Amino acid sequence: MSLGDSRTGKFAGNLAAFGRTLRRAGVPVDSSRIALSAQAAMAVGLHNRDDVSAALEAVLVSREQDRAVFRELFDAFFRDPNMAHKLLAQMLPSAEGKAEPSKRRPRVREALSPQTHLGHQAKPTGEDQKVDFDAAMTASDVQRLRHADFNALSATEYRLVERLARDIALPLPEVPSRRMRAGGRGVQLHWPSMVRESVRLGGEMLHLPRRQRCAQPLPLLVLVDVSGSMERYARLLLAFLHAATRQHRRRDVFAFGTQLTDLSSAFKLGDTDAMLDHANALIEDFAGGTQLGQSLESLRRHHARKLVGRRTLVLIVTDGLDTGEPQALAQELAWLKLHTRRILWLNPLLRFEGYAPLAQGAQALNRVAHDMVAIHNLTKLEDLAQSLAQLMRR
Repeated sequence: MSLGDSRTGKFAGNLAAFGRTLRRAGVPVDSSRIALSAQAAMAVGLHNRDDVSAALEAVLVSREQDRAVFRELFDAFFRDPNMAHKLLAQMLPSAEGKAEPSKRRPRVREALSPQTHLGHQAKPTGEDQKVDFDAAMTASDVQRLRHADFNALSATEYRLVERLARDIALPLPEVPSRRMRAGGRGVQLHWPSMVRESVRLGGEMLHLPRRQRCAQPLPLLVLVDVSGSMERYARLLLAFLHAATRQHRRRDVFAFGTQLTDLSSAFKLGDTDAMLDHANALIEDFAGGTQLGQSLESLRRHHARKLVGRRTLVLIVTDGLDTGEPQALAQELAWLKLHTRRILWLNPLLRFEGYAPLAQGAQALNRVAHDMVAIHNLTKLEDLAQSLAQLMRR
């Protein structure tokens, strides 16, 4: 079936508007995909709605996590093309699609919200404001986002939370180093200070300067899982760790999925956005599988000198859903534990009440890690420094 003249027909314009809506929902869609979707619609015809939906999904969706978002948007958008101009962002009194407003995904609600020509949400009209507000909406947006799971955020909320995460401090535990300095405490005398004090006072000594050890933060090794199940957490955790450890002189950061990627060069950049762009160019296995054992083997073979004696503090950011050989993973984790001071497992799956590490990879991590903490929202990130301090005192 022919689509007709694109200058007078409505389907081409609706298809372009639908592509923009998908892009607002976080689905990667460009002009070439829109053109391809028009060809797909012409190939299957417009007489069957399900055929059109399947054809558009085949060419517009490239990630598994975007399929449910696409189907909800297709249901709402093509049932009423003007719905995008009628619905509000976070509160919908009624909807003409299949999904109830309260059950819509945040990315779908945001994509269907009214927009201005600059991409900002439009102010609701007087008729739109006739909405019964839920009690949950009376709280501060920032306060609500502090407790919101990163995986349940809309695209706009995700960008806001990423900015808020950059302001969270992460003071690392300090330990006495081998270097000495003059101080008020210590067993040994600091002779250079004694000589200077004696010259200044004409040979009289009013107090005895002593030598004490300097304090320095522990060397830090960060391993971030960039597999498909960790996609929504990886970028935000990288931004948080870059900003929180900017003043840390000894930090080594690696991303792992099906292979190990050294991100230390990206973390040397001062700007967090530039770091994320550089890291995105370095990582070749983003949103793939997880093979922590193989990645740790690469760390042992090529980057073992990154571990400073047995003083290194290791942060492993992963959900533990490893697809490699469990025996190889257990062997490499045992080697890592032998050559480091503490291993802290940052697990986003702790957001589920009653979580237990039942997967083989999670069990291996749980046996080796000295502690496991949740990192699925801003509040948990703020508690991370306290968890590190408790881990070092244990």
